[in-house]
Amino acid sequence: MPQPPADNLAVQEGKRQGGRGAAYQVVCPDTGRIGVVWIPDGEQAPAQPAIDPEVLARRAVDAMRLDGPDVASPRPGGTYTVGVPMWLWVRQGETAYGPATATASAGAVTVTATAKVTSIRWTMGDGSTVTCTGPGTPYRGSESMADSPDCGHRYANTSSGQPDERFPLTATSTWTVDWEVTGGGADSGQFTETRASTVGVRVGEAQVVN
Repeated sequence: MPQPPADNLAVQEGKRQGGRGAAYQVVCPDTGRIGVVWIPDGEQAPAQPAIDPEVLARRAVDAMRLDGPDVASPRPGGTYTVGVPMWLWVRQGETAYGPATATASAGAVTVTATAKVTSIRWTMGDGSTVTCTGPGTPYRGSESMADSPDCGHRYANTSSGQPDERFPLTATSTWTVDWEVTGGGADSGQFTETRASTVGVRVGEAQVVN
């Protein structure tokens, strides 16, 4: 294969070993990942790395605290109105939105993993879902009856008849984890984790005063 640039981690590892050898792509059929390792002259390229760095990446994630969405709106204690725009948004703490970073090591291999929320799927409890690629926009009173610019919903029916007269809303975040080897070769990858939070949403009819 054409050799990677000098700043490639595998090439740097080769320099530490004396520089006699070459970088090779290593394909792991079970995961579909493609990595790069340094093989000294006279040695046979392995079928796959002796230490699977993705296992270490998942171990690093286990050391993180990744929570479900910290839902700011709708508020569990609020009462909302049929047909009125509801703005959906979450608070962006490290454990509920990221980014969060951790490392894990085995032998000479160290993996650094960084996790952050890349989408939130809102299951509204009325049979509809809303998927948002960001945290949502906080509502301000000056917005009046405008729809959220990026993440919102309008209920068509009241929550009367639901358990506790509230729609069971579930917000499920997708955490995207990017990881890379920082010692003992060069490899990187990505996988996802999901976390969920549930709140109750009370929805009623608009009150008309004569």
